[in-house]
Amino acid sequence: MLDMVRRWYKRRFSDPDAVSLVVILLFGFVTIYFFGNLIAPLLVAIVLAYLLEWPVTQLRRLGLPRTLSVVVVILIFIGLMLLAIFGLVPTIWRQVGNLLNDIPNMYNGLQEFIVQIPVRYPDLAEIHIVESIIANLKDKVLLLGENVVKGSFASLVSLAALAIYLILVPLLVFFLLKDKEEMVDIASGLLPRNRRLANKVWLEMNQQISNYIRGKVLEILIVGSVSYVTFALLDLRYSVLLAVAVGFSVLIPYIGAAAVTVPVAIVGLFQWGLAPQFYWLLVAYGIIQALDGNVLVPVLFSEAVNLHPVAIIVAVLVFGGLWGFWGVFFAIPLATLVKAVWNALPSNEEHDAASS
Repeated sequence: MLDMVRRWYKRRFSDPDAVSLVVILLFGFVTIYFFGNLIAPLLVAIVLAYLLEWPVTQLRRLGLPRTLSVVVVILIFIGLMLLAIFGLVPTIWRQVGNLLNDIPNMYNGLQEFIVQIPVRYPDLAEIHIVESIIANLKDKVLLLGENVVKGSFASLVSLAALAIYLILVPLLVFFLLKDKEEMVDIASGLLPRNRRLANKVWLEMNQQISNYIRGKVLEILIVGSVSYVTFALLDLRYSVLLAVAVGFSVLIPYIGAAAVTVPVAIVGLFQWGLAPQFYWLLVAYGIIQALDGNVLVPVLFSEAVNLHPVAIIVAVLVFGGLWGFWGVFFAIPLATLVKAVWNALPSNEEHDAASS
């Protein structure tokens, strides 16, 4: 067993470039795992810098200096964000309040429906089972209320963090975009000399991460907008809130779509019951999810969809468990990184050729 491990180690890590690549990856993993909360504003700024690099490059091609291009792009981006915040947040907040007020009515309606199950279907349900279900639902509702109260107090603390983000992140994005080449040179000087494989993986992943971030933002906007138009045409309650939830659900491949289906179906069920409108809602929502998974995702992420769905789900679970939101957001690029690193390490044939 030890001989097999030793042979595998020599085959994969006999090249100093391979050792340097693994050391760099381990350093990045340890830094993000232990200091992720401290450098969270920097991570947000890096994501936004990747997102805004493309319009900055386009303005550079028109002849504008890089500094001026960065200022123009950041001002436009901040303006769009303020427009979205002042346009969407009040509506979402109002619909959240209405939904919280309607939860008792929804709970009572669900309770009445469950109570009627033994009467309608005596062969399928017994009264003691129904009573246990109602008791469990009551406990869940009470626990939800406690969590909402705790969350309201916690939100007061998060407002201070939000203020810090609003100041630090734009400054970091500005300097990351303005001094991009200088920062890349500084980072290169800190890396080991034997970094041929690291450079190879970086060149591949840099473009993929940039395309992934832009594609993911476009997917959120497209899916959210189409969902809102669909919900509004069907006159579904809380259409803005549900459309935002559907849009952001694409951040978690497969799992997000399945999770957000529950509130959409529950709201439609309590609004219409088992009426034709409810079934039209399910059909329309299913079409949106099908078009997103089979048309939009392959177009936006042509390279990433080469990963098997099982690999993507495992990446979401593993990296999400390690790094929370950022692990979920970058699950596909991280899975692609693992694949790229594995392919970059010396294989059996390369080791045998080097030995001969």
